Amino acid sequence: MQDIDVIADPASAAAALDPVRARLLAELRAPASASALASRLGVPRQRVNYHLRLLEKHGLVEVAGTRAWGGLTERQLVASAAGYVVSPEALGAAAGGPRPDGDRLSAAYVVALAARVVAEVGGMARNAVRGRKRLPVYGLDAAVRFRSPADRAAFAEELTAAVNGLVSKYHDEAAKDGRWQRLTVAVHPVPKDVGPGAPEAPEAADATQAADATDVPETPEASGATDGPEGGGRP
Repeated sequence: MQDIDVIADPASAAAALDPVRARLLAELRAPASASALASRLGVPRQRVNYHLRLLEKHGLVEVAGTRAWGGLTERQLVASAAGYVVSPEALGAAAGGPRPDGDRLSAAYVVALAARVVAEVGGMARNAVRGRKRLPVYGLDAAVRFRSPADRAAFAEELTAAVNGLVSKYHDEAAKDGRWQRLTVAVHPVPKDVGPGAPEAPEAADATQAADATDVPETPEASGATDGPEGGGRP
């Protein structure tokens, strides 16, 4: 079982987002039979079997084993992953992405960056699993509580300078065997109900960095371009 799977197929996304099937996926983090699931959910077994067949059709559940019971052979099913994320790819042409001329200080731009990370890394991760390769990625997450908006602005300026300095140090446009990597850095308030420590802290901020490609960022919310062959190339 994978830790997390990114769903890019529209039909698979629709299958997973149905309330009953989403509940079944959560229950199937550990192997279970249709009869056991029907008992837990208080749903008729026939209805559970219908939903399980759809999930199995889309590769979201798989057979974990069989068990002989009362003269019958009962299948034990398990989810293909412990958790799922729906990729913007599932929306096709309607999916959004960061515009080159977008406002890097806007929430929309940061959300678009995050969506691109999910789409690109999720696609390459699927290819890496199929090819039995390890995808070279790196993620960094931290939380910081600023004393004032001025401190947050100063932090943003220093972070930009630090990232630009590192990119300038390691970037080699002419490297023969080099591979482009994308670097994304986002700074945003932590939601009040999930913040570290005191949930009520409105000035807390999350600094999140996820990587599988590099470029020269112009602001803390900026990012760069392309990917390479590991994991099968672009999703």
